[in-house]
Amino acid sequence: MKKAVALALCLLMLTLVFVGCNQTPPDNEEALSFTVVVKHLDGTEKTFEYSSTKATLGDALLEKGLIDGYESQYGLTITTVDGVYYDWNTSNTYWSLLINGEYASSGADSTYIVEGYTYSLVATTY
Repeated sequence: MKKAVALALCLLMLTLVFVGCNQTPPDNEEALSFTVVVKHLDGTEKTFEYSSTKATLGDALLEKGLIDGYESQYGLTITTVDGVYYDWNTSNTYWSLLINGEYASSGADSTYIVEGYTYSLVATTY
């Protein structure tokens, strides 16, 4: 009996986790300020200071016109940053996302904006 109750509780917890993971939080009520640093292949850098009520970095940067891309099976694939386009298939170059100097473990469309953070988009050739 105890095993059945424990199993039922585990299944309930797993269900709640999976349901929670598929929900997108609503946009922020107040605008959050953050910095975006763009590093180009030629070594030049540009810094942008933004404020947005969007929940995710991808949505905010699309809205601001800093990035463009397409939806893939993995989410938003960024192809253009600051007007510079790279096609991985032809140039082996892509845009890396860093959060406070560390490589992101999520894409821009699933990275939630945190007040005061610095996000970097770095042109990377592999």
